[in-house]
Parts: sequence; structure tokens; C-alpha cells
Amino acid sequence: MATQGLPLPPIPSLPMSTPVVIDSHGFQISKDQLTVLVPVAVAATLGGFLVSRYFTGRKKSQVNTCVCKDSAKVVHSFDIEDIGSKAVYCRCWRSKKFPYCDGSHTKHNEITGDNVGPLIIKKKDA
Repeated sequence: MATQGLPLPPIPSLPMSTPVVIDSHGFQISKDQLTVLVPVAVAATLGGFLVSRYFTGRKKSQVNTCVCKDSAKVVHSFDIEDIGSKAVYCRCWRSKKFPYCDGSHTKHNEITGDNVGPLIIKKKDA
């Protein structure tokens, strides 16, 4: 003889995803939506940052901001005999007496954290 057991209670239907309350105003978002939303937000933020760095970084990366901008290339040539015993040349491009150094690199280094200094050429003592 087959035994019959007690009838099983009905299984409650569960929602596919449980809502998560984000704030007290009743805005709700499910865990499934959150798992899609977070990576998309991170990717969009990172993409926006990289694009803004690409477009704004171009002008800031120029070394020469004001010297002979109408020339394709800034070149200076000196004869060693004309220098005398010592010459100090600018390497930061900020000197008002360019190509000679006037100490502008000191302020440039403080502002940018750079460590540029002048090029010093001197004759050896005989």
C-alpha cells in the first residue's frame, strides 16, 4: 500500500532580483541593475578623464611658450671664441634674455616641481 504524505505548502514566488533602496526618497534599483550600472559608470568616468587629459594636456606640454614662436625651430649658434671665459644659457625657456639665463628657472621649478637649471659653458683654466 502506498503511503501518502502531507501535502507540501506552496512555494512562494520570489522576484528575480531584490530591490536595494538607495536613498530615503523611495528610489529603488535592483542588484542586477546595479551590477550593470557600476561598471558602465566607471568606464564612462575613466573614458571622460582620459579624453580630457588628451585634449588639455597638449598645450600644457609645450616647453617653449613664448620664444621665437614664429619660427619653425629655435636654433642659436655661438663661436667658442666669442663666449669669453664663461656663458650661462637658459634651458627652461622662461628667460627674458633668452638664450641667456636670467634665473627664471627658479620660479618655474617652484611652480612645476621641475628641476631644470641653466647650461653653463666655461673654458678650462690653463
